[in-house]
Amino acid sequence: MAAILSVTVILFSVIDMLGNVPIIIGMKKEGLKFNETVVTLISASIMVTFLFFGTSILGVFGIDTSSFAIAGSLVMFFIGLEMILNIKIFKEDPESDEASSGSIVPIAFPLLAGAGTMTTIISLKAEYDTYSILIGILINAVIIFGVLKSVDWMSTKLSAQAISTLRKVFGIILLAIAIQIVKSNI
Repeated sequence: MAAILSVTVILFSVIDMLGNVPIIIGMKKEGLKFNETVVTLISASIMVTFLFFGTSILGVFGIDTSSFAIAGSLVMFFIGLEMILNIKIFKEDPESDEASSGSIVPIAFPLLAGAGTMTTIISLKAEYDTYSILIGILINAVIIFGVLKSVDWMSTKLSAQAISTLRKVFGIILLAIAIQIVKSNI
């Protein structure tokens, strides 16, 4: 039970679902549409897949974990720039399904199940058993779903100024996390 709790807390802090709320609120206000169930299932699937096959998947493409982390951090960096500069870098595909256009990129990946989460899962495998990590992922998926379902409610409780301020603050934090991932993987 202690291992499950440890893994859950570690993944919760890396995923930073609560810290992502202002980011997601801002994206929704800019017109990004997503399905909470799809986001949750895709992000959980990415994490579970990476738990079992992460190193092998990267190996097939000849990619090491550090290179993958840096690539994911670049996407996070651009999301942070969007937030701070109030510009649109990630454009929606006009031919995609409107309700799920944001469900994969940028929300499920890299915001929730990004390079930081995936490299953390690989690192956790050295210290914890697969069962504990799997349960920790599933608990975090439930948290992700709950928070995503309540984003609209949260946006009504926060003023436009508060959302804008939080978006810029968390944009800076996201930039810092992206830079830290790059530094630690070079």
